[in-house]
Amino acid sequence: MLDLTGPLGFLAGKVLADLGADVIKIEPPGGDPSRRWPPHRPPRDGTGPEGLFWQACNAGKRGITLDLEIEEGRRTLARLAARVDFLVESLPPGTLESWHLGPAELRRANPGLITVSITPFGQDGPYRDYAAFDLELMALSGAMSLAGDAEGEPMRASVPQAPMWVGVEAAMGALTALAHRAVTRRGQHVDVSAQAAVLAALAHAPTFWDISGVNPQRAGIFITGRSVTGAKMRAFWPCRDGWLNFIIYGGAAGRHTNRELVAWMKEKDMAPDWMEAIDWSRFEVPSLTQEEVDRLEAPIGAFLATLTKLEFLDGAVRRGMLGYPVSTVAEIHRDPQLRARAFWQEVPDGAGGTLRHPGGFALVNGERLALRRGAPAVGEHNREVLGELTASPPP
Repeated sequence: MLDLTGPLGFLAGKVLADLGADVIKIEPPGGDPSRRWPPHRPPRDGTGPEGLFWQACNAGKRGITLDLEIEEGRRTLARLAARVDFLVESLPPGTLESWHLGPAELRRANPGLITVSITPFGQDGPYRDYAAFDLELMALSGAMSLAGDAEGEPMRASVPQAPMWVGVEAAMGALTALAHRAVTRRGQHVDVSAQAAVLAALAHAPTFWDISGVNPQRAGIFITGRSVTGAKMRAFWPCRDGWLNFIIYGGAAGRHTNRELVAWMKEKDMAPDWMEAIDWSRFEVPSLTQEEVDRLEAPIGAFLATLTKLEFLDGAVRRGMLGYPVSTVAEIHRDPQLRARAFWQEVPDGAGGTLRHPGGFALVNGERLALRRGAPAVGEHNREVLGELTASPPP
């Protein structure tokens, strides 16, 4: 597989590399500028700091440099494309065609080639030529309209999210085209819009309009749209060492959780008499008023504030309750579940040491998908890959 993506598309090749594909990352001479994005790790070769974003998204790939601004580089790309199953790119729409290397032209030499194009807004439409990255994509997809406090400004969701959504969508598109090729022996062009991919992150929101004619708005740490009275319910609660995720539910699972929570609070002498008297077997959320929600949440909040995240998790698991701690990055790194499943993998860093990476995303027949190598240095595999190109004819 050839990977001509920038940061918006890095993850697509990473997913396919995890699944076993031989992914060749193609960079301009001098390397992709995103290699230098922070946060950094110490340099390996004296060329300057290396970004951990680059390392994480390009692990498992081989790397070469090609100058695609000149004819010789484009001829080499065409020769490589005649030998691979996939070409994944995130160039501006029409760039490959301007080089006479568009999907249709490449398939004349390689009829089974699957070309995957990742762009902010797709290959056609009024936004086709707009440049954008995470901030613009999260805004124009509508995701930012649901993030932040009700009276505050729209918010981004932590580190860039759009490249993650479009990367996995592109990988799925590539594999779908591969399944099609297994039947037809024909390659396809997969057109992936990052804006459309991010819509999957808020797939629940249109349902509110379809069912009740309500356009959901951001509500910060609260959940709206669950009560016909317009009441909002807290989803995130402060505890002794951070935050917890817990929501008052109805239904069988919610009623069991509520009943167990009150019993737990009673053990600590923190359950009001009126709360113990509630018939949880008949409890429903849609009809609750804001006053009723506030009355329930006040003692619950006081109780949760006495717990650590681990105490809450242990108690919730023992009681079969819905609710989870909100983990920090450091806590994810220490997570006993991930450790027990051998999620983390030490990968040689090219300088005599190792760098710890998240491992493959799945266990197959009991074995985790393995990272075969760390991210390549600039042009690390030029001689190897170009030597393979001259040593054997295309299939």
